[in-house]
Amino acid sequence: MVESLKEERKVTMAKKTTIKEVVNEKDSQLREEKYNQYVKQMTPKHSWLLNLLKAYLVGGIICTIGQAIMNMYLKMGDMKQDTASAYTSLTLVLISVILTGFNIYQKLAKFGGAGTVVPITGFANSVAAPAVEYQKEGQVFGIGCKIFTIAGPVILYGIFSSWFLGVIYYIFRLFTK
Repeated sequence: MVESLKEERKVTMAKKTTIKEVVNEKDSQLREEKYNQYVKQMTPKHSWLLNLLKAYLVGGIICTIGQAIMNMYLKMGDMKQDTASAYTSLTLVLISVILTGFNIYQKLAKFGGAGTVVPITGFANSVAAPAVEYQKEGQVFGIGCKIFTIAGPVILYGIFSSWFLGVIYYIFRLFTK
């Protein structure tokens, strides 16, 4: 009897499980097994190596474009390195916001993954995307309330950790003089 139940479970788990079968299953243990099987078969398979290469490629292209823009600013005239760097950052942010507005940056991010998140363009996208998405709800309750939903925690914890490390540095300097 026990062997036949085990065989039945193996056969059941070998075939594709539908959500209807999971919901209609009466036995809780078998339902859990069917659910886990359903999740396993529905979860997309990803190659971490391919994802790594795509992120490296896209991030590298963004950084190469940034370097080309900075070189262009440096050749334009009597511009210092710091000024050219600031203008380059602003230009990359502007390009990112424009691409976000035309829904191109999201497609690039879907392909490039973390390669689009790490540069400054990813931060600009995280601010611009909610603004575009919630503009139909109005200036105050749409854009005003939702614009920092993604970037807000980054700003908050960035400022807090800077302050915290500054306090530690100050205390450390008090005792090392």
